[in-house]
Amino acid sequence: MGFITMQPSLIMSENAVPFLSLEHITVRYLDKTLFTGLDWELKKGEQWAITGNSGSGKTALLNTIAGKFNVINGGIHYHFYDQHRQTHTVSDPYFNYRNLLALVAHHHDFRNRSNTTDFYYQQRFNSMDAADAPTVQQHLYGDNGVPPQEDPLLAPLRIGPLMGKELIKLSNGETRRVMIAKALLQKPVLLMLDNPFSGIDVQTRQHFMEMVNQIINTGITVLLVTSPDEIPANITHVLTLDKGAITGKHTREAFLRAAVPATAIPAAPAIDAEKLRAFIKPAPRPFDTMVRMEQVRVQYGENVILDDINWTVRTNEKWALLGPNGAGKSTLLSLINGDNPQAYANEIYLFDRKRGTGESIWDIKRKIGFVSPELHQYFPAGNNCLQVVCSGFHDILGQSRTASPEQTEHAAGWMEILGIDSYSAQPFKQVPESVQRLALLARALVKDPPLLIFDEPCQGLDAQQKQHFKSVIDTLCAVMEFSLIFVTHYQEEIPAAVTKVLKLEKGKVVPS
Repeated sequence: MGFITMQPSLIMSENAVPFLSLEHITVRYLDKTLFTGLDWELKKGEQWAITGNSGSGKTALLNTIAGKFNVINGGIHYHFYDQHRQTHTVSDPYFNYRNLLALVAHHHDFRNRSNTTDFYYQQRFNSMDAADAPTVQQHLYGDNGVPPQEDPLLAPLRIGPLMGKELIKLSNGETRRVMIAKALLQKPVLLMLDNPFSGIDVQTRQHFMEMVNQIINTGITVLLVTSPDEIPANITHVLTLDKGAITGKHTREAFLRAAVPATAIPAAPAIDAEKLRAFIKPAPRPFDTMVRMEQVRVQYGENVILDDINWTVRTNEKWALLGPNGAGKSTLLSLINGDNPQAYANEIYLFDRKRGTGESIWDIKRKIGFVSPELHQYFPAGNNCLQVVCSGFHDILGQSRTASPEQTEHAAGWMEILGIDSYSAQPFKQVPESVQRLALLARALVKDPPLLIFDEPCQGLDAQQKQHFKSVIDTLCAVMEFSLIFVTHYQEEIPAAVTKVLKLEKGKVVPS
């Protein structure tokens, strides 16, 4: 699918008309000041990308514009709303600027059909429970709504084939497309996208780039949070942030010319290997194989997810699990992690024992440490970082069981090793993503499991944080004994300790 780049003459002719102004704003959320004296203006015809290190304020800026945070000084002028009121008759007394903008967050907020219960992590792999999830068509058009035969607004999203699919069964890329479709059906004048390219494979990222270009061509103004090396062609300007302050306002061309090569990014300090050796208490590893799969097949109705998978992960081996979105990676991991009941219908051995021979799910989970950015949204909002780490002792998402004093001390020790002990008492969902990821790593490590599974662990991190996370993993691999399965869409994220690769495409193993 091609796209048409906007002509510079069109951009320049509209630049004199203000679209959105942030006028010396100071913003607070809960007890934290996010921005002080921030000034920025977006003019009609301009399309902006926002970039900066993790924690620089990119997502907070989108939420501020969306009216979710308190502006305590200065003001935001929504010129596009004033212009709309001048050209349209609005009878709804509650109509305001929020009706003309849409924010697509990085994480979904899907709910069950009853609209009373949030999804839980294992739901997508349980067919009975997944039936309580609405389909894409129900989510977009209501329980009895019928989509138009051809909806040109949604054409770039290729949403048609997904209409009958339950939301909980969507891949990362499919989920992102549905979230954008829901936003476009609101017919916004301003569409804000928070990291839409993160966590999707190379081919899908390219399609998403073209999709954003096509959305811009429809006349919608786009404000996009993204990494410096993933800026679509129709973006005209780039705003850079650091620690809640604007550090640059550039044209796209000027920004790309001045971009710092990734090789120039300084390495973050690694964890202290000697301190780690003194802290850990090596446990015996009485297993020959962590995972053995023989001709594994997983099928839902007519849809074959995995087909003839043969794979063995032995003690202390380090594997990368690769493949595009929808290849079957998450389903494969769910068979190992005790989340998918179809494991019982297959020839699967975990820790030298065949599934279904008397072991419980909790016996399995006790031997596995799991890290995934998807876990973030399943923890209760009230949990602090130390509570999240302690939840790893009981393999639960949340602090429904109290950790013992010894467990709490051990969890705090891991947080100190990983350099995040100063965040112990802070709410997990309010700390930077890099801290969240290291807290989830500590949660996986507290029980000293023989198998670690990292599913897209670097998603949402900036380049320096990714480098630091890789360094941490390589240090852990050098000092400790465990098997590793590492999933990513970015080759540069794979730790140096990884020596083996399993690649999936359309549910089958292919040569890597």
